[in-house]
Parts: sequence; C-alpha cells; structure tokens
Amino acid sequence: MARTRKISTDDILDAAERVVMRDGAAGLSIDAVAQEAGVSKSRVVYDHKSKSALLEALIDRHMSAEEARIRDAVGSHSEAPHPELFGRISLAEEAPDDIDRAVCFAISAAMSSEENVHERMRAWTKADLEAMKAGPRPKAALLTYLALTGLCCMELFDFHRWETSERHDILDGIKDIYASLPDKK
Repeated sequence: MARTRKISTDDILDAAERVVMRDGAAGLSIDAVAQEAGVSKSRVVYDHKSKSALLEALIDRHMSAEEARIRDAVGSHSEAPHPELFGRISLAEEAPDDIDRAVCFAISAAMSSEENVHERMRAWTKADLEAMKAGPRPKAALLTYLALTGLCCMELFDFHRWETSERHDILDGIKDIYASLPDKK
C-alpha cells in the first residue's frame, strides 16, 4: 500500500511561489496552487482561506526571511560606521533573483487591493527609516539609504540589471555618499 504524501504549509507556499514565478501575481489562484502542489483545492483552502490570504502568507514568508537576513547582516557589520545601513548595503552586493522579482511584483500587485500588504510595506519602510535615524549621522544615513533603495528597486522591478562589477562600483559610491555628506541638522 502506498504511503500518503505529507504536505506542509511550506510545500503549498513553494507551489504558490512557482505559480507566481511562472504566471505572475495575476495567475495566482487556489486552483493553480493546488494543481502545482498536487493536492486538492480544499487542502489549500484549509491552510489559506482565500487567494488574498495565500498571497499574504507568501509575502509574509519572504519578508520574514528578508528581515532575518537583514538582522544577520547588521550583526555582522557591528564595527561599520552605521551597522544598520552598511548591513543593508552588503545585502545588495548580490543581485535579486527571479524569485525575489516575482515576489516583488506580487507585492506590488497586491498593494492596490490588499490593505494588509500595503500596511506591512509601510511598517517595513518605517522600521528601516527609524533604523537610519537611530544610528550615527542620521541625515547622511537617510540619503544613502534612499540611494540604496533606488538601486534595489531598479533591479527588483527589472528596470535594469547591473553586472556584478557595476553593482559593486555603485555600492562603493553609495558608501561614499555616507562618508562624504555633512550631517547638517
């Protein structure tokens, strides 16, 4: 007798991720995820009551993972002039991958109709801005952070893909912004 395959919430979110990568956020549906995961529609609905809840769970998983990456990067840059800023800069050394881009597009699409997603992004941004204020030279940190965010958004929204050497040169320039800006009050 064959054993029943055990499927986890992560398996369902992995399937949702594949659907979003293949079909975009517009192609995400309970049916598509169930088919991709090889489970019944009711199994997906059991874990995620609606398409909106499924999308929120997918976004939440990625944002939680990113928050953990940021904490680790900040911790490993404790000796930097502004650990919160330089930890984030170090993460930008690696280009976003197709999963990052697909989730970014899903977040963008969801923000117009999903207030919870929009609120989560506002909270994320507010926390980042507070982290810039809390460290040394807050004005220089803010302007540097805005330059970093511009670079990251260009790549996440696939407006431009920088070669690795170009990205590192740009990141060096972004670090120079922090070092060279006077921090006038």
